Parts: sequence; structure tokens; C-alpha cells
Amino acid sequence: MGAFTKAAYFLLHPNQLRSIVQWKVWHEPVHKRDPSKETGTEKACFRHLELTSRSFSAVIQELNPELLMPICLFYLVLRGLDTIEDDMTIDIAKKEPLLRGFAELMEIDGWTFTENGPNEKDRELLVHFDDVIAELKKVKKPYYDIIREITVKMGNGMADYALNAEHNTNGVNTVEEYELYCHYVAGLVGEGLTRLFVESNLANPALLERMELTESMGQFLQKTNIIRDIHEDYVDKRRFWPKTIWSKYVNTWDDMFKLENREKALQCSSDMVLNALKHTEECLFYMAGIRDQSVFNFVAIPQAMAIATLELVFRNPAIFERNVKITKGDACQLMMESTQNLRVLCEVFRRYARRIHKKNDPRDPNYLAISVQCGKIEQFIESIFPTQDPKKIALAQAQNPNQEAVNTMDTGGTTFLILSMVGVMFIIGGLMMGAAWLMGARFDMAYEDITSRVGTLVKGAAQVSSATVSSIPTTVVHQEL
Repeated sequence: MGAFTKAAYFLLHPNQLRSIVQWKVWHEPVHKRDPSKETGTEKACFRHLELTSRSFSAVIQELNPELLMPICLFYLVLRGLDTIEDDMTIDIAKKEPLLRGFAELMEIDGWTFTENGPNEKDRELLVHFDDVIAELKKVKKPYYDIIREITVKMGNGMADYALNAEHNTNGVNTVEEYELYCHYVAGLVGEGLTRLFVESNLANPALLERMELTESMGQFLQKTNIIRDIHEDYVDKRRFWPKTIWSKYVNTWDDMFKLENREKALQCSSDMVLNALKHTEECLFYMAGIRDQSVFNFVAIPQAMAIATLELVFRNPAIFERNVKITKGDACQLMMESTQNLRVLCEVFRRYARRIHKKNDPRDPNYLAISVQCGKIEQFIESIFPTQDPKKIALAQAQNPNQEAVNTMDTGGTTFLILSMVGVMFIIGGLMMGAAWLMGARFDMAYEDITSRVGTLVKGAAQVSSATVSSIPTTVVHQEL
């Protein structure tokens, strides 16, 4: 987008510009990374992080210092693993042992990998992976053990998928396969992060007993990305939408992208959105267990982006023609809201759930199920943060007249508050008059001036009244004549 186009866009959408400016000006990170205290390899790791993902880089660099480096390295390790798995120029005979043995390779001093294709996006990360290895050796052992264990699990899962000829040829067949894939690429990431949060005492240990909450966090993000990226994946000849879902609407995968089948395609996308929305309540429940503000920001921002993206792609025919994404202004607004507290984040989810419900089409076979799911989201939020409805409060007071209203102040407290305010006003007024006197104000002259003005007004009013009374008989005579 050129400068002129941007200017025209912001003139037509001033709220977008306002959100961007507010985020840039008013956002204050909970923690700030200090590059001046970092080693050369630490700086290199953050440079790799910024090259692989600018959005994730920003939130990671605002994390609590206890988790700043461990999570940065965790992300880089998994990104390196993903770079090998995504590279279709690497033969499967070489790719499989690399994926399964990546946890051992990252323990070898100076190990790098230079055999990625020249067009592979994150090739440079693996070319300089020795920087990551050097910093991994400095991480606390509990954190390293978590990173290594998740790397082993994810590497084996990716290798299994790479060997799955059916998946490589025809894509995902069932919803179970779809969710297993999301588990390997996102659910395991959530598991590792949760264990790091708890290990550092920045999250409630009870989260480890409810791993289904962690799984929902990863599933919700990955499913949203898969729905949004359908056109890009179609161009790259990849298919992640389960056949058991899309086959209900079209005969072949290519039919999904034909203009004459657009309504059927939209109904299919509604089915996919419904599948993703089922995770929202557990995501909100999970985030209630976070104890540290920087960690809350880290997990809340992607979730807020995900629910906004789902609303954007819901019944949006553009997803079958190009890659769509939320605007920068909307992203800044979401970041401002989601970095406050759980109540504000819940309001974000409520707002977008209502928008999805509003866009829902009664002709869509998923209409009722989506409406019910949107209702469940609102109901769950209401159970956490009840809305103060004046009508309900009045009704409750009428039914229980002897019960005192909650959060009300007694008469003595109200009287004290009023007297305090009056007293403060008198004190401030006295201080202002004293300051004026010290600066040379003549209150005697002011008093004389006010007295003379009031006297003049009184005399004028008396004369007007006298003139009015004297004119009454004349008026009456004229009326009689």
C-alpha cells in the first residue's frame, strides 16, 4: 500500500489511525528487554526471532525476564524443526531422521543445517543455529528439559505425517486427523509453554491438571489459521480442511473454489468456524489461571486476534480468492484491550461472538448450531463477570425488601462524603482568595463595586415596576372604548 493509498484509507477510516496512534504512543511494556546487557549470541537469537516472526517477537520481548530467553529459544527450536518439515526440496529419506533426531542435534556444539532450499523462508535460522545451541546450554535445566521433551514429541509427530503418503496426497480425511495434526503443530507448543509458566511460578499449577485447557488454546489458534489460509494452501496444493466436512457440501476439493459453488463453500466454512468456536470457553478459563501480567499479555493477544479473525472469515467469500487478515488498526485496538485484564478480554470475545451471530445466515445448515455456540460463549462470560442489570436489581429488591443492596453506602457514610466535599471546596476557595490578597487584590474595592452595581439594578427594577403600574388604567380605558 503506497503512501497516497494509506493516507486516503485513513481519511476514510479515522478510527483505524486512532487505534494505531494510541498503541504506539500509550502502550507501555510490563518489561523491557535490555540489549546492552546481552551477549553476542543472545542478540543473534533475538535477531533470528524478529526475522522469523515480527508479531511473536514483539510479545516475547516484553515477557518477564525469568522466561524471556527460555521462550525465545523454545520458539526458535520449534521454528527450526518446522522449517525442515515444510521444505519439500528435502528428500523424505533425509527429512525423517532429521525430524526424529532434532533434539539430539540441538545438543551438538556448533551444529548448523545448510541444505534447505534457497527459497525456504527461515533458512537463515538453521544456517546460524549454532547461536541457538550456545544459548540453550545456558538455560536452567528444568526449562531445557521441557524444551527438549516437546521437541522430541513434535519431531516424531512431524515425521509420522511426512511418511503418511495418504496425507501427503489427499490431505486430512477426518476431524480426528485434523485435530491430531493441530495437536502436533500447536497443542504441543501450548503444553510446553504451560509447563514453563508453571515452572517459573507465573501461572497456577492447577493448569497442569487440566491439560485439555492447554490443548484448546493451541487448537483454537491453529484451526483459525487453517481456515484463514485456505486459498494459500490451495495454491500450494495442501489441504487441511477435513474431507468429512467439505464432502458434505461439494463433490471434489477443487469444486470448493468454483464461483458457482460459492454458497456451498461458505456453508462449509461456517462448519469449520463452528468447529473452532467450541474451544473458546476453555481458552478463557485457561487464561484465568495466569498470574503474571506479561505472561497474560503473551497468551491473550493471539487469542484476541484469533476470535477477530474468525469473525472476519465467517461467511466471507474473499477467503476463497485471496489471503485475508484483520487490519492493522483493528490489531492495535485488540492489543490495547487484551493487555488489560481478563474482564476486558472477555468483552472482546463477547463482541466478536455477537458479530458472528449477526452475520449468521438462516439458510445455512449450521445456523442453529452456530447461534447456540455464540450463546454459550456469552453465557460462559456472564457466569464469570455477571452484567449489572438495573431491572433485575430492582426486581430482586422488590422480592426481598428486607435485604440490603450490595455495595450501597449507609446514610452516615453519604452525609460524611457530602460534608467532606463541601469542606474541601471551602478550603480551596480560601486558599485561592488568600493567594489573590497576597498578590495585591483589593477586596474592599471589589465589595464597593458589587454593592453599587446591585443598588443600580434594584433602582432600575423599581422604576420599571412603577411605570408598568401607572400605565394600567390607560390600557383599560382604551380597551373599553
